[in-house]
Amino acid sequence: MTTPTGTAVRIERTIPAPPAQVYRAWLDPEVLRRWFAPSGWEAVRVEVDERVGGHLRAWHLDPQEHLDPQEQAGGPECRIVELVPDERIVLDWWFVGPTREIERDQASRLTVTLRAVGDGTHLTLVHDRLDGLAAALPEVARNVEAGWTGTLGRLATTMAARARLSPE
Repeated sequence: MTTPTGTAVRIERTIPAPPAQVYRAWLDPEVLRRWFAPSGWEAVRVEVDERVGGHLRAWHLDPQEHLDPQEQAGGPECRIVELVPDERIVLDWWFVGPTREIERDQASRLTVTLRAVGDGTHLTLVHDRLDGLAAALPEVARNVEAGWTGTLGRLATTMAARARLSPE
């Protein structure tokens, strides 16, 4: 289920893994590199300082641009606001370009909530406070919903593949 509401996007999705594994998938750089990019893009580098006040950073590369993979690419720059193991992750979020400069007036908030359902996890993602981004970079803001839809699809695929490789 996807609900765009002006300057917020809400997406609900069932992920084929228990909440503890989905929670770790948001904080383990090696796992994040496999899924944490919109469809057609790849995460070439991910850093996580897993603590409140820490950071999550990703460098995305558009393979269609034929850039040297060693070149820095844009991506999210996030400050970790809240961590509730296996239940909730809250990030202050900035979309940054290759220079990684943060525009304070473009800050948004990402909240990911996890709840066990059967053998999987009901994930609710809310990306809100997008007004500053919409004013400064309307094209980026218009693509937030599509970006998250593709990214969460990659998360589901990654978690399903991990379950097939190492059933518990």
